[in-house]
Amino acid sequence: MRREAITFTGSDGRSQLAARLDLPAGPPRAFALFAHCFTCSKDIFAAQRIAEGLAADGIGVLRFDFTGLGSSEGEFANTDFSSNVADLVAAAEWLRREHQAPKILVGHSLGGAAVLAAAAAIPEATAVATIAAPAEPAHVRHLFRDAAQDIERDGEADVDLAGRTFRIRREFLEDIEANRLEYAIGNLRRALLVFHAPLDPIVGIDNASRIFTAAKHPKSFVSLDDADHLLSRRADAIYVAQVIAAWAARYVGDVTAAPPAPAPGADDAVVVAETGTGRFAQLVSVGGRHALAADELEAYGGTDTGPSPYDLVLAGLGACTSMTMRMYAERKGLPLEKATVTLRHGKIHAVDCAECETKEGKIDRIERQIRLEGPLDDAARSKLMEIADKCPVHRTLHSEVLIETALEDGL
Repeated sequence: MRREAITFTGSDGRSQLAARLDLPAGPPRAFALFAHCFTCSKDIFAAQRIAEGLAADGIGVLRFDFTGLGSSEGEFANTDFSSNVADLVAAAEWLRREHQAPKILVGHSLGGAAVLAAAAAIPEATAVATIAAPAEPAHVRHLFRDAAQDIERDGEADVDLAGRTFRIRREFLEDIEANRLEYAIGNLRRALLVFHAPLDPIVGIDNASRIFTAAKHPKSFVSLDDADHLLSRRADAIYVAQVIAAWAARYVGDVTAAPPAPAPGADDAVVVAETGTGRFAQLVSVGGRHALAADELEAYGGTDTGPSPYDLVLAGLGACTSMTMRMYAERKGLPLEKATVTLRHGKIHAVDCAECETKEGKIDRIERQIRLEGPLDDAARSKLMEIADKCPVHRTLHSEVLIETALEDGL
């Protein structure tokens, strides 16, 4: 999977909103737009894990920080529920322009209410999923009850929420009261999936009942059993991602099918192509059976969506080393339980290498550390270390290699 850090202009026309785009290794079959919970950020654990899970099933996911939250610009005090909905529409427009309009809208807590309200303005969306969502935006008013009088009297007040201070204005309270979702839910005209934990102490299960009752078919409800409101347990977030991916297949196409075939080539060919989503980002297809990403670190001009070319070289050497030792141990009946190979690449001055033929300039240096687990005696460990140097990739790196390059006929 790949992950890109992006920015786009928010609904106020000037604030740059920080976002992450989680992409599958191959071409996405659909895109989803994720709205986080009230005063949370795009990087809350549930958002990260759900995005990763959907990307693993072929769905690209855009998640972003609403205006004034996380890494996004703007003043939170100047926002309200309506501006959050407008930010969602702006995010969908960015996806529509840069990739493909979202077919799936996912919202967590107040973000769930926001996607229900925004769906009408995103015509390409065919499926909406809410997670622990309130039936009305006004549900969050209870969070400010201790400061409600100050807000009404002075027009604004500082409110402590989850250990952080936020400035809440009277306009925010008026906006959440004015936004009623019953009509929007009843006229959703999209498939709806409602997730809720029966014992959620933050947003009661009655909210799920109201959303489900107001919606028309197709609609589904999934109980999250004893999950907490923020889905802080990894297993709960993974479960939600898996269910959304399976459910969405009916409405956005089969997102669990195998990736499309790589560029024409032999079964043993490795095809590497630019993704077009970053300066150096590449999609690597191995024999039409496996796909992985390659990129460079941000320090080198990349977007760090995958291992670097040298990382892939080290991975090949490490995998070959471990496999070769495993084959030898099985053939000789050695009690090798587990082999772990750690590798690092760097450059050193040739004059510092007594064993090297090259004596000028710099040479590549690969450090390889091998850990062998199991009741092995010294003789067995020594032999396995000797065998490590005989792995085919190790030999290739030490051999004369001929690389023949040809220009393929193209457009």
